[in-house]
Amino acid sequence: MPVTLLPTLLLQILVIGYTPGPANIYSLAMSLRHGRKEALIMWTGLLCGFSIAVIIMALLTHQIGIAFGGYVAYFKYIGAAYILYLAYKIYTSKGNAKEKSGDCSFVSGMLVQLTNAKMLLFDLTAFSTFVLPYSTKLSDLLEVAAWLAIAGPGGNLVWLLTGSFMKPFFDKHRRKIDTMASIALVICALLIAL
Repeated sequence: MPVTLLPTLLLQILVIGYTPGPANIYSLAMSLRHGRKEALIMWTGLLCGFSIAVIIMALLTHQIGIAFGGYVAYFKYIGAAYILYLAYKIYTSKGNAKEKSGDCSFVSGMLVQLTNAKMLLFDLTAFSTFVLPYSTKLSDLLEVAAWLAIAGPGGNLVWLLTGSFMKPFFDKHRRKIDTMASIALVICALLIAL
């Protein structure tokens, strides 16, 4: 990737990575419910899932170029189904801030990222826009993959820390927050599926 394209890539990272999406909303909801310490465990799963997914996307892009793009679309249905499941779990919780559940775990974070169609499609778009026109070298794809970590896990961490900062203010309104987070996740799932 030519260095002159770096500002454009960083702008896309800012717009895509830090706007509402499944992993960002999930990070916010988990930090509001469980606090920063437990949500950071889930975030490590987001980071791991992102790393696995972006490396797989880089390898696939390297091996067969942009031709595999049509297959990525099928991930959106799996991702949408998982996000609907998360919305259901958040909505059907009892609204108790002290309630512990398996939805704030390393595994749940990893699954959110591995099925996050927004992130997978963004990775593919970044590779096809910023690397493939200039190079098909795996090292160039992995260099851009490292920059993409600013978008995925970086954005998720910002949402998580925002949620942990706001937690004391929202503990009084737990049920309303869970309902809004569930609705936002359902909207994300519908947008992904459609």
